[in-house]
Amino acid sequence: MQSTSPENILLRLAREQEQQVVRIYEELARRGFPQQHQRPHVTVTFAQTMRTSVVGEAAVLLPPLLPAELERVGTVVFGTKSKQTVAWLLEAPDSLDDAARRLSAMNPDGRGPRWIPHLTMGLRLPKAIVPAYIEALAEVTNPHLRSLTAEVAAFYQPQLGAELVL
Repeated sequence: MQSTSPENILLRLAREQEQQVVRIYEELARRGFPQQHQRPHVTVTFAQTMRTSVVGEAAVLLPPLLPAELERVGTVVFGTKSKQTVAWLLEAPDSLDDAARRLSAMNPDGRGPRWIPHLTMGLRLPKAIVPAYIEALAEVTNPHLRSLTAEVAAFYQPQLGAELVL
């Protein structure tokens, strides 16, 4: 699986918040849900092989905008097939939103000038368990966790196991 994962330009959370999210993953696993192995992050754009021009532009655009507060505004489900992803929907400051859309538009493997900021809380879950997963996620999440801090931007290359802070 790791070798087919795409390269990402992503935002890393403040360490304390990243650990808080990992604890949520662990509690959900203790309740019998699939273990989440991903390191918490917010993807800006991804491609099987990211163009260096996109990485270069990300290194210019993103660092001056960070740290940034991302407001948690809801829970969403991505996917329509047998496996779905549950995520927290996030709202970013306008300047970060504009930069992310610009980078996404530059990425020919991306989705054009669109960006849906989110933090994956349950990756590739069987569709049948998604409602129970969302309910359990609400139960184990501190209600005071209303925002997340994007501390740094990075370029992640899973094939190499390498991450470059931008």
